[in-house]
Amino acid sequence: MKHIHVNEEYCIGCRLCEINCMVQHSQSKKIIKAFREEAPRAMARLLVEEEGPLSFAMQCRHCEDAQCVQACMTGAMHRDEATGAILCDEDRCVGCWMCVMVCPFGAIQRNLVGNKAASKCDFCYTEKTPACVAHCPNGALTLVEEEASHAKSPSR
Repeated sequence: MKHIHVNEEYCIGCRLCEINCMVQHSQSKKIIKAFREEAPRAMARLLVEEEGPLSFAMQCRHCEDAQCVQACMTGAMHRDEATGAILCDEDRCVGCWMCVMVCPFGAIQRNLVGNKAASKCDFCYTEKTPACVAHCPNGALTLVEEEASHAKSPSR
C-alpha cells in the first residue's frame, strides 16, 4: 500500500499542503474560485501542526487496525479494498464523532458544513498522487510504497 511519509526536517510550515488539499476537494478545483466564490468552502483534510521551529502535516495514517472503522456504528468509515485507504462515506455518516474520539493521531475532523460528516484524508483516491504530496515545494511529503500492509495504530 502507498503511504504518505512526512519529513518534518523539510517542512517549513508554508501550509501549501492544506491549501492544495482544500482546492482538490472543492467543487471547482480552481484556487481562486475555491477560496472566494464557493460556499461553503471545502475543508482541508490535513492540518499543519507547529511547535516552535518544528512543523509537519498531520493526516490520516490509514491504520492497519483502524480504530475509527471499529468505532463507526453505521459503517460509514471503511477500508477501500482496492487501495487499502480508510474512507468515510459521508452519506452514511451520522455525525456521532466516535471516529474523532478514537483516532490515536487526531487526524479526523468534524466537518460542520454540509451534511456534518467526519472529514479525513481520503488519499485523493481519484488522483494518481495526493494533492498535498504533488504540491509540497520542499519534498516534506512524499509518497512511498510500504511492504507491510498498513500503518499500525499505537498500542494503548
